[in-house]
Amino acid sequence: MSSRRNFIQQLTAATGAFTFLPFTNKAFASEAENRYTQFRAMNDADAVTDEDFWGWVKEQYTVSPNLLNLNNGGVSPQPKVVQDAHIRFYQFANEGPSYYMWRILDEGREALRSKLADLAGCNAEELAINRNATEGLNTIIFGLNLKAGDEVVVTKQDYPNMINAWKQREKRDGIKLVWLNLELPMTEDAVVQQYVNAFTARTKIVHVTHLINWTGQILPIRRIADEAHKRGIEVIGDGAHTFAHTDFTIPDLGCDYFATSLHKWLCAPFGSGLLWIKKEKIKNIWALLSNNQPDGTDIRKFESLGTRSFASEMAIGNAIDFHNVIGSKRKEERLRYLTDYWNDKVSNLKRVSFLQPKYKTGYCAISNIAIEGIKPRAVADMLYKKHKIHTVSIDWENIHGVRVTPHVYTSTRDLDRLVIALEDILKTQ
Repeated sequence: MSSRRNFIQQLTAATGAFTFLPFTNKAFASEAENRYTQFRAMNDADAVTDEDFWGWVKEQYTVSPNLLNLNNGGVSPQPKVVQDAHIRFYQFANEGPSYYMWRILDEGREALRSKLADLAGCNAEELAINRNATEGLNTIIFGLNLKAGDEVVVTKQDYPNMINAWKQREKRDGIKLVWLNLELPMTEDAVVQQYVNAFTARTKIVHVTHLINWTGQILPIRRIADEAHKRGIEVIGDGAHTFAHTDFTIPDLGCDYFATSLHKWLCAPFGSGLLWIKKEKIKNIWALLSNNQPDGTDIRKFESLGTRSFASEMAIGNAIDFHNVIGSKRKEERLRYLTDYWNDKVSNLKRVSFLQPKYKTGYCAISNIAIEGIKPRAVADMLYKKHKIHTVSIDWENIHGVRVTPHVYTSTRDLDRLVIALEDILKTQ
């Protein structure tokens, strides 16, 4: 009984206040607190370029010392403190699954909900914890009351899972999809105008991908939302690649509905996400899975997922703690600094072009580089086979290039390695 009581106390700490103590050693906790204090005392410019601090961050990950992972836009690794918490929760659950999962760990969700809401800058009663952005966005797409002839504005550059969900509703319910084809990179004004031009009296929903995963361009979602609301149009925000990547609060985006994955930029366990719905809109979305009040007003109706990984869910709190050591604003600035660092070194090379904009609010960690005369797949293959650098080639609609995505554990020395590899490719091809 004493052991279980201690674990519950640790669970409360892990999902409540800022602390690393529950699931790691005291030496690490002390070092984290010292780093936090020193980092906070710096001005922003020094903090972003303090390689000593970022070297410490790198040490907290278990990434391969040989393979250079520059595909963090797919899924991100977790720092050791999150891995350790995940393992501890998992082992605890296995001591008596039906009891410890449903009677103990499940009770930790409310504290976690509050902690996530604090990070997101929203009301905890507007936030549901689920498994990924796809699940959250599908919940919204299939839960909306739409009828034949209603128009939904989408783009060819949206994420395929969301495109397929909307096509399913089109096929099943007879709604009309209005397609935009974004010629990226674009100015903010041009993006907003293209959306506005698509709005009609029959438009009910506009689906906006906050950051285009193919190129890294950040869309001016608040401006699009404001224009939509002037016309009585609701807004869905796909935030899969912006939450814990760029510094914002969800309500400030102006969306009515929003979903994201937490296993990307927050570095939470794989298969973790959140769904946000403006409080007064919750009743308008039917629960995707069975619930006794599928059209009710409680955000928890979207958490009727059956048995799921409670260990993954509870360890989200530790990921938030680690994120908070850095801070959202400084994390964004560091990630943009890393992009600028390697972009600047190769921008003057012949045959090289970038597919993301260069104004500050238009990009952050994700870049897409194209090399004239070489197919994206060939570039990605050469980077991996010869230089052991993992990227991803993009051939989607009008976008053709190689996506490069560093993270907080990526060093400038790592990016020097990328630059050398790209120079080598240009010399030999």
